[in-house]
Amino acid sequence: MQNLWNNADLQCSVKEQCSSTGIQPELAELVYASRLLGRESSLVMHGGGNTSVKCELVDLVGNRADVLLIKASGVDLSRVSACDYTPLRLGPLRKLGELFTRNDTVSEEALQRFSTKEFKHLLLLNMFSLTDHMAEHRLTPSIETLLHAFLPHRFIFHTHSFALLTLSNQPDGTTFVGETLGESFGSVPYIKPGLGLARAAAIVYEKNPEIRGLVLQKHGLVTFGATASEGYSRMIEAVTTLEERIKKAGRKVFPSASLPSAIASVEVTAPVIRGACVDEKAPGMREYHQFVLDFRTSPAILDYVNSAALLTMSQKGAVTPDFIIRTKNRPLVVPAPDAADMPAFKAAVHEAVQRYRQEYIDYFTAQQQASDMPVTMLDPLPRVVLVPGLGLFGLGKTAELAAVNADIATGTASAILDAESVGTFESICDREAFEIEYWDMEQAKMTKVHHDVFAGKVVLVTGAASGIGLATARAFRQRGAELVILDLTRESLDRATEELGGNLLALTCDVTSKRDVRAAFDAACRRFGGVDIIVSNVGAAIQGRIGEVSDELLRKSFEINFFSHQSIAQEAVRVMKLQGTGGVLLFNVSKQAVNPGPDFGPYGLAKAATLFLVRQYALDHGRDGIRSNGINADRIRSGLLTAEMIKARSTARGLSEKEYMAGNLLQLEVTAEDVAEAFVHLALEIRTTGSITTVDGGNIAAALR
Repeated sequence: MQNLWNNADLQCSVKEQCSSTGIQPELAELVYASRLLGRESSLVMHGGGNTSVKCELVDLVGNRADVLLIKASGVDLSRVSACDYTPLRLGPLRKLGELFTRNDTVSEEALQRFSTKEFKHLLLLNMFSLTDHMAEHRLTPSIETLLHAFLPHRFIFHTHSFALLTLSNQPDGTTFVGETLGESFGSVPYIKPGLGLARAAAIVYEKNPEIRGLVLQKHGLVTFGATASEGYSRMIEAVTTLEERIKKAGRKVFPSASLPSAIASVEVTAPVIRGACVDEKAPGMREYHQFVLDFRTSPAILDYVNSAALLTMSQKGAVTPDFIIRTKNRPLVVPAPDAADMPAFKAAVHEAVQRYRQEYIDYFTAQQQASDMPVTMLDPLPRVVLVPGLGLFGLGKTAELAAVNADIATGTASAILDAESVGTFESICDREAFEIEYWDMEQAKMTKVHHDVFAGKVVLVTGAASGIGLATARAFRQRGAELVILDLTRESLDRATEELGGNLLALTCDVTSKRDVRAAFDAACRRFGGVDIIVSNVGAAIQGRIGEVSDELLRKSFEINFFSHQSIAQEAVRVMKLQGTGGVLLFNVSKQAVNPGPDFGPYGLAKAATLFLVRQYALDHGRDGIRSNGINADRIRSGLLTAEMIKARSTARGLSEKEYMAGNLLQLEVTAEDVAEAFVHLALEIRTTGSITTVDGGNIAAALR
């Protein structure tokens, strides 16, 4: 592993941090070192690991004290800042360490009881007030705080190095690691994080104060130093030594399982898996709580999922306890997707999910009774799915969480292959896994995240780069949906993506091209695993006197204003039926469908057909749990109703532009945001289908009967 430390970069970073926030140089150095560690995914992932520094500080009222500054719980080291470090008074914590490390009569039960009932109170009691700026951003101290406090070193770094885990997660892991790192690292047997682990680590250190770090067996690697550079360099040197030992053993060739002659594509497989991994519905409910999927594949992943020993290897448990709260202790393994028999694959996936669900319930019941922990079972659904012949999926309530789980699963696959090449992979036992998964200090990392009403839902919007489409995409995004936005040009999509905040799928698509539409849905399935809600919004106000209009112009209007909606809806239904969890079709119909205007026949006729299309989908696909509804809007500033058109129409009627735009019963201009809110409303109405909602401020001539 490369040592990335650069003194010139360090000085620039320290100068920038100290001048902008007024923090201590020691903390600025720690931030620099921590970000270097965070850049290495083989060391820490997504909130894992922790770093600290001890120094003397002055509080808001001028009192001096020795303080431990430790990374807050759940903060990602790659993006850590000074505000992400929690200050605690070091004196009381050290006295606690002396009390417990010098008392041989303390029972394991007492240590565990303290860890679960008094740990958080102790830390909060010893919080130290610094600047107002840092006080405003105070976060929960790391669960490893006592380990850092009990050790005397100024800088301490703790990672979950995959190289370390590869060697320590073995039946004889202590020997493997000891022979590799030598006497310069102390060894601590696996103990759940908290007071017990901190006590054990301090005892190991006191027996040999010359060590450069600690190996936390089946957990992680700790290094320390008088300077940030020393602690960081020791971490890189140790990991490099471990990596060289693994490389020396070589990667074993794993016999492959028998696979179908043709493996189904990700685009077809993902919706099937996504549809199977859902919360069970309550009686009478028509909505599922769903996950977003993140797909990964590579030669190493395929070696893993294609192995004849996959079921044995993958079910041994997580490579480090830190991953369990995110991915659960074990992944789901499904059969290889045979392209020639997808119905059989779909049935097998649903059966596998039900088996996983029951096994998790049995695990929870047995461990809860054995531990007597007063906890409620989490959902029994997998967060990682391994698919022979294809790759793996991470599952999460958001695309970001799905990606985190996919990252962890990718690293785990490689680590297990390395571990099986060196010897035999071995994880912690079910009892130890349960204590981590249901420990309130760990659960706090996950439960503090709030998910909005459309979390886990994938929404596809056409014509999304401006007007009603952009407003609708924004409205769904604000309520937690993952977005697929379609429009004609990359430039307009880039502007929309910047406005919407990124982390979405933006695709150029001519909705009159069935090939483009199919490609868009395939891309949505690859990126998110499927689609739940579509807003078919694209339209063009093509004009012409109906007795004189050419067939070419009329057909052009039907292509954009009718057939595009049909193409979008057909592809949506195809994906939704693969998922088997229902879905929502929403159409922008327009008042022209029921209240045609002069010389707008080409537009109005196509829109009238689209209104009928809404109801036909409701009639034909209600049995699939798919709802179909439309919006009848009028006089919305957009690409259809341009500034030039507004000016021309208001002038022709002898009205001001304001009077023209508010020419309705309520005398209020209707905006794109009003239409967007109506689309959101219809998406939430789980017992409404075949409905056309009018959003025009009141126009009796356009009212439906």
